[in-house]
Amino acid sequence: MVVSSSAIHTAAEFVYDQLRKKIFEKALTSGQRLPEVAIAKDLNVSRTPVREALRRLESEGLVQIIPGWGACLASPSKQEIIDTYEVREDLETMAIRKAAKRITPLQLCRLQEQIDAERETFVNRDLESYLKVNDNFHIIIAESSGNSTLVGYVKNILSRIFVQMIFFESFFDFDTNPSLEEHIAILNALKEHDEAECVRLMKEHLRLSMEGLKAK
Repeated sequence: MVVSSSAIHTAAEFVYDQLRKKIFEKALTSGQRLPEVAIAKDLNVSRTPVREALRRLESEGLVQIIPGWGACLASPSKQEIIDTYEVREDLETMAIRKAAKRITPLQLCRLQEQIDAERETFVNRDLESYLKVNDNFHIIIAESSGNSTLVGYVKNILSRIFVQMIFFESFFDFDTNPSLEEHIAILNALKEHDEAECVRLMKEHLRLSMEGLKAK
């Protein structure tokens, strides 16, 4: 029986969706092995779409594939997350310093939209959506800097943190969103084009995030 490439692609999409869902729901453990044979059997597919799905997850940083050993979930350490945040602070401080002078009314409206969406996604405990909305808030600020190279670096560091935070098990172990009021304060400072206050608030926001990680 000949299996078409479109059928394989559809099966790979199915496997990808199932594995990604398990990752975000914490049904799989950080560092856990992902044997192709077991996954194929569990999802009633061949190994080919499983292999394709694992490669896609690897490209997103969610999975590691070790030649001769196989695939496993990524396993970032708390220190790696903290180190990434330190780099992030320098990039985002530069971005908001420039944005304070250049940000437009339209960009301010887009930031408000992200804050509104952040409230909803946190209430729903939707980790993936929450992290995306959070990232969008910071990306809009970077875009407001007018420096396209800086935007690229900010997107890269946020992408790293996005993956790392997925595996941080106690991420939603609080009743209120600690970053929401900080984002509101940052937006208000940007509306006033207060460069010094914008920088202070951004540094404080990222410092509190790192301290929260260290305390867990």
